[in-house]
Amino acid sequence: MGDYEESTTVAVSANELFGYLQDVKNLPHYLPRLTSVTPSGDGTYTVTAHIQPEGGEARDVEGEAWMSVKTEGRTLAWGSAGPHNYEGELDVEPGDAEGTSRLTVRLHTERAEGPSIESGLKETIAGLKDAAESASEG
Repeated sequence: MGDYEESTTVAVSANELFGYLQDVKNLPHYLPRLTSVTPSGDGTYTVTAHIQPEGGEARDVEGEAWMSVKTEGRTLAWGSAGPHNYEGELDVEPGDAEGTSRLTVRLHTERAEGPSIESGLKETIAGLKDAAESASEG
């Protein structure tokens, strides 16, 4: 079981970054393994990811996930039922410099593979930063 946290500064205003992150159609742009997100109509989503478990064959997996948006405070929470009880939260705050923001992502999982989860979290937060900054430029 573990709790993990990572933060970064993003060269996008807090309101613009939060608007980008709360739009579920953008998820595959910044979550490297996620290939599709389909709303189920009841606040949940069917998600498909391409994974390659250590020592295993690469494959696509499908599951159900939920997301909760709290506009006040710029917070997103998400989770997925299953054997690892995976859930997370991110916060977007104004950055120290004008036009920047501070993004913090927290994860909780029952998985015991700490180093791989930490690596995945760093990869995810870098993907969030790159995707949001690229979207802001375009």
